[in-house]
Amino acid sequence: MKLSILFSTVALALAASPVSLGADTPVYKDQTAPLEARVDDALSRMTLREKIDIIHAQSKFCSPGVPRLGIPELWTTDGPHGIRAEVLWDEWDQAGWTNDSCVAFPALTCLAATWNPDMAALYGRSLAEEARYRGKDVVLGPGVNMYRTPLNGRNFEYMGEDPYLASVMVVPYVKALQNEGVAACVKHYALNNQEINRHTTNVIVDDRALYEIYLPAFKAAVVDGGAWSIMGSYNRYLDEHCCHNNRLLMQILKGEWGFDGAVISDWGGAHDTPQAIANGLDIEFGTWTDGLQDGRSKAYDNYFLADPYIAAIESGQVGTDELDDKARRVLRLLFRTSMASGYGHGSLCSDEHYAAARRIGADGIVLLANRDNTLPMNLSDGARVLVVGENAIKMMTVGGGSSSLKVQRELTPLDGLREALKGKATVDYARGYVGDITGEYNGVTSGQNLADSRTPAELIEEAVGKARGADYVVFVGGLNKSPGQDCEDADRSGLELPYAQDDVIRALAAVNPRLIVVNVSGNAVAMPWVDSVGAVVQAWFLGSECGNSLADVLTGAVNPSGKLPFTFPRRLSDVAAHAVGQYPGVKRADSPIHDERYDEGIFTGYRWHDSRNIEPLFAFGHGLSYTTFEYGQLTADNSEMNPGSTITLSMPVKNTGSRAGAEVVQLYIADNESSLPRPQKELKGFSKVYLQPGETATVTFTVDKTALSFYDPARGWVAEDGDFKALVGAASDDIRATLPFTYRNETAQNSNNNSSEPVSGALGCR
Repeated sequence: MKLSILFSTVALALAASPVSLGADTPVYKDQTAPLEARVDDALSRMTLREKIDIIHAQSKFCSPGVPRLGIPELWTTDGPHGIRAEVLWDEWDQAGWTNDSCVAFPALTCLAATWNPDMAALYGRSLAEEARYRGKDVVLGPGVNMYRTPLNGRNFEYMGEDPYLASVMVVPYVKALQNEGVAACVKHYALNNQEINRHTTNVIVDDRALYEIYLPAFKAAVVDGGAWSIMGSYNRYLDEHCCHNNRLLMQILKGEWGFDGAVISDWGGAHDTPQAIANGLDIEFGTWTDGLQDGRSKAYDNYFLADPYIAAIESGQVGTDELDDKARRVLRLLFRTSMASGYGHGSLCSDEHYAAARRIGADGIVLLANRDNTLPMNLSDGARVLVVGENAIKMMTVGGGSSSLKVQRELTPLDGLREALKGKATVDYARGYVGDITGEYNGVTSGQNLADSRTPAELIEEAVGKARGADYVVFVGGLNKSPGQDCEDADRSGLELPYAQDDVIRALAAVNPRLIVVNVSGNAVAMPWVDSVGAVVQAWFLGSECGNSLADVLTGAVNPSGKLPFTFPRRLSDVAAHAVGQYPGVKRADSPIHDERYDEGIFTGYRWHDSRNIEPLFAFGHGLSYTTFEYGQLTADNSEMNPGSTITLSMPVKNTGSRAGAEVVQLYIADNESSLPRPQKELKGFSKVYLQPGETATVTFTVDKTALSFYDPARGWVAEDGDFKALVGAASDDIRATLPFTYRNETAQNSNNNSSEPVSGALGCR
């Protein structure tokens, strides 16, 4: 099996290498020819069997090319946080390579928390370079499903609860990745908002919520980012699986948005040949995830888009128009990636990639609370720092599902602090609690022995004893990537911290006021002790450079500037999906299907909290700094606008503290009166500004019609006449300035024309 992988990789490299082109060179080999001409020419030369072959897998992560025509295979790899280790041809077990370790970049929740499109571009470019070095054509990511419930085990792979934020952040990631000749496969399209019952859930959601909340980031990736591939999700919508869903794929993705790339099934996401033919699936992967081990002599030829498709054509049940469209899309993907030239060879585990991971991680860490300026650490010679908690020593790059990685190295929080404080302080450690001592996923092991036979009482006693007299206590806990926590294919059972960590934190807080709680997670957690600790830091899953990124922030080498990409509720009943929605779904009688109504509609996250006047634990957009920022007067160049005009808002922001730092200035728009219910305010712009002490910068936002529009199922996208407010602040619950303005539709304009549909980025931030 290993030789099969080797030969395939060599064949790919040879097919993609430059060749001398003569006058009679076929158009499809001429890289100077227009893309569509190359596609047409290659398609015209292919047999029925060859067309069928390229639209389904031949191994775990590879689909065949057309050897007769010199068209290479298409190699995919799991992301979105790093390049997955090689597996055997037909098995999930590791191939045993020694050169397939990678750099793990921070989870996408951390990237979203940077509120920094430049970090998204750095992320995409760095990941693409690792993919190219490993001979991968498609990275299965990024993920942009909306954060609907804090119990979703896969939230850590996504970009938060707000469609505007996710839309702005996904575009530079996709563009930078594809600028290196590696396709993004944006996932999981669509409505993949939980892991429990993920194969059997049928989502029932109104069109307004679909268009305003759950689709904008996908549309931004396609329309603004130019994504070359999309992955369907496991769940159902309108009682059709999303990997072959007529409404989502044919009508919206390929129809309304004009997507010209390939739709790839999630592994095992295809279920029916007629639906797969008619409803937009282009490449089928992983239908039998045991590959050739399922006992069939030609397992891949039995996929829904393989021999059954040929049989349907030969019997006259279907024609070949759909097949030609699918083959065209796969050829486009091949010509954009494995058949493209002009790209470098990439690089793996480079110093630049580690530096990027460290920088992105530090930029996304969020300082949630900082009582009496507990942070940054202010240490005198001979100071004592105690680190407590399993997450301070546990590798977090292994586990979590398909995003699990085999890394070259991973610096833990404990080792990062020891390195940063070397020569400045003594750093001691106490376990505090025992969670999951395992460290293995699909044959990749952490190599750690975390076994500890002591009782919870003994562990707490040790931690408390060491905490007395320590200058600082840093508790590093939260969730991990085990099933039932932040992990694919399972949801959390509740909002609380696992492994009785609350007891450890309370005990530490009782003996040391300089207790810093570092929560490692991709989800919100309950914090019943929040008012009794010195500081709270949201650290995410930070990847290979976790320890350095965290130490940079705790010591003040980096001023924290991350902002929350989702709301931290005080209790689960404060979350719309649990208060009025039907999470996790209602099972049909005599059927495996679970119907789940999204009865909260557009009122998710901070929109729900605002509408019900619910105080969050920490609000969407919240994040503190070691310096202070003064917001000046909000001004506008006009007080009234129409469909053909814009309003430019301006506000000076000054760093009034003693440290250099960055502030994320956030713009929300409120509609004073609407024909349909609307949120009190919605994010429509943001700008991250870096300021030296005493420095002032003017932040500007341009508001146009799209920023005011909402989706009316009867009329499409519409901006109604009336009075609006621009609200600018440091968080959704920290508005510093408000300015009214008026919108008037011109007589010649028709506000219910679908051409007014917002496109991500139409409301610019400068």
